Amino acid sequence: MTQWMNNQVRILDDNSLPRYMHFAEDFITYKFPEGTRVLYPNPPMAPIKNRRAAIRQALNNPEGGVDPLHAQLKAGMKITIAVDDISVPLPSMKKPDLRQDMLEIIVEQLIENGVEDFEIVVALALHRRMSEDEIRRMVGDKIFDAYYPHKLYNMDAEDPDAIATLGQTELGEDVQILQRAADSDMLIYLNINFVPMNGGYKSIGTGLAGYKGIRHHHNPETILKCKSYMDPKNSALYSSNERMGRFINEKLNVFHVETTINNKMYDDALMFLATPEDDWSPSEHMKFRSMQWALKKLPRKGKRALFHKIPADYGLIGVFAGETEAVHEKTLEKCWQQHAVKIKGQADVLVYGIPFASPYNVNSIMNPILVQVMALGYFFNMYRGKPVIKKDGTLIITHPCYDEFDPEHHPSYVEFFNRCLSETNNTQELRKWEHEFANNPNYIEMFRRGNAYHGVHPFYMWYWGENGRDHIGDVIVVGAENDHVPSRMGWRTAKTMDEALEMARETHGEHPEITMMHHPPFMVADVE
Repeated sequence: MTQWMNNQVRILDDNSLPRYMHFAEDFITYKFPEGTRVLYPNPPMAPIKNRRAAIRQALNNPEGGVDPLHAQLKAGMKITIAVDDISVPLPSMKKPDLRQDMLEIIVEQLIENGVEDFEIVVALALHRRMSEDEIRRMVGDKIFDAYYPHKLYNMDAEDPDAIATLGQTELGEDVQILQRAADSDMLIYLNINFVPMNGGYKSIGTGLAGYKGIRHHHNPETILKCKSYMDPKNSALYSSNERMGRFINEKLNVFHVETTINNKMYDDALMFLATPEDDWSPSEHMKFRSMQWALKKLPRKGKRALFHKIPADYGLIGVFAGETEAVHEKTLEKCWQQHAVKIKGQADVLVYGIPFASPYNVNSIMNPILVQVMALGYFFNMYRGKPVIKKDGTLIITHPCYDEFDPEHHPSYVEFFNRCLSETNNTQELRKWEHEFANNPNYIEMFRRGNAYHGVHPFYMWYWGENGRDHIGDVIVVGAENDHVPSRMGWRTAKTMDEALEMARETHGEHPEITMMHHPPFMVADVE
C-alpha cells in the first residue's frame, strides 16, 4: 500500500499502482520499484469569484505607496500599456483571458480620464510575433476591433527606431526599453504569473528589451550562477533583470499590475489527472485507459492539435498593482502558496515526463531543443533550497525525441540542431556561432515580418539548460524513437523504464533513492 509522507508526497511499495507520465502528446504508465518517492502538485487554490472586481480593487489600492491608477491619469498624457505574450500560461486559459479583463478595465479608466494617446504593445522581447487570431483570443473582440493594428500591436525588437538604450547598470549591462515606453508619461505593465520566475523586474528588463540588453543575462555564465530560476533571491538571472528594472524605474513612471493564477490545468472532468493514481475512482481509471487508447489511434499531428486546442481552467488567486517590488513580493507569496511542495532530502535518480507544452511551442512543435530546455532548464529548476536531484545524479525523462521542427516558428533552430550541434554540444564552443545567428539578415527578416523566434533563440534555450547539465551526471531518455536526437544532446537511451533504472543502478548501487515529479500541473519542490 502506498504510504503518505504528506498530502502531496507518496512512497511506493510492491503493491502500488503504476504511475502515469506524459510522453509528449501521449500518456504512458510505469510501475516503479518499492521506495520510489512520487511528488504531486498541490490542489488548485480556490479562485477569486469576481475577477473584475478584484482587478479594480488592486488598481484603486496599489502597493508601494503610490497613488491609485485613476488618480495618476490626466488628459493629454501619453501612455504605453505592455502586456505579456501567450508564452504563459500553458496551455492557454479559458476565455476570457485575464489580459482581456485587465485591458478592458484599464482602457476604460484611461478614456474616462481623458487619456487619448495610449497604445497596447505585446511584450515579445525575442519571442515570435503573435498572429492576429492569437491576439484577438488574448485581448477579446472589443479591444481587438477597436485598436488593432495601429494602437494594439506586437513589439519589434529589431526595429532600430522602436528600441531605446537608456544607459548601463553599475555592472555595465546595457538597459533597453521600448522607445514608445521611454517617451511615455507612464508605462503600465500587465503580467500573468504562471510560476515564480515570471513577473517583477523581469517583465520589463527582458520583456521590452532587444538582443543588446537580453544578452547580459541570457548567457551561460549567468545561468551557472542561478540556484533555481524559480527562486528570485537566488537567481543571477533575476538579479540582472532587477538591476535593469530599477534603472528603468528611476527613468520612467512604471505602474505594474500582476495577476497570479492557480494550477487548475484541467477542467473538472479531467482534474483527476492532477491527483495521485491511488485516489482515482474505478470510473476514472477507466476514463484514463480510454484516453490512452484513443490517443494511440490518432496521428501525431492530430494529437498535437487536440492538446493545443484544449484550454486550461486556470483561476485568478491574486492581483496586485502599483510599485514593481512591492507588487512582486505579494505575487511571490501567492506563487509559493500554490506551487511549493515540501520534501526532505535529495534523490540519486530523478524521473519526469516531458509533456506537449513549453513556453516556446504554443500552437507548434516541441522540437529537440525545446525538449532539452524543459528537461535541463525548467523542470530541473523546479526547486527552492536544493535541487531535487543530488550532484552527479541520474535524470530519466520520457519523450519520443522526434526530429521535427516548425519551419515557420523555429527556422534558426533547424540550423542550430543540424549544423552546430552536429559539431559540438559543448556550450562554450557553441557560443562562437551566437553573433552570426543573432545578426543573420534572413532570420531577422523572418522574426520581423513572419512568426519566427529570433535567430539567437535556440542558443538561449541551450544556455538555459546549462546549470542542469553542470549538476546532473547522466541523462537517460526512455522511449526515444531514434538514436541521433538523444545522442546529439549528450544523452543515453533506454527502451523501457526498467532498463533505464538498471542503467542508473550501475552508477548509484542496487538501491538508489528515486524521486518522480508528477507534473504537469507544475510544482516547485521545497527541498529541506
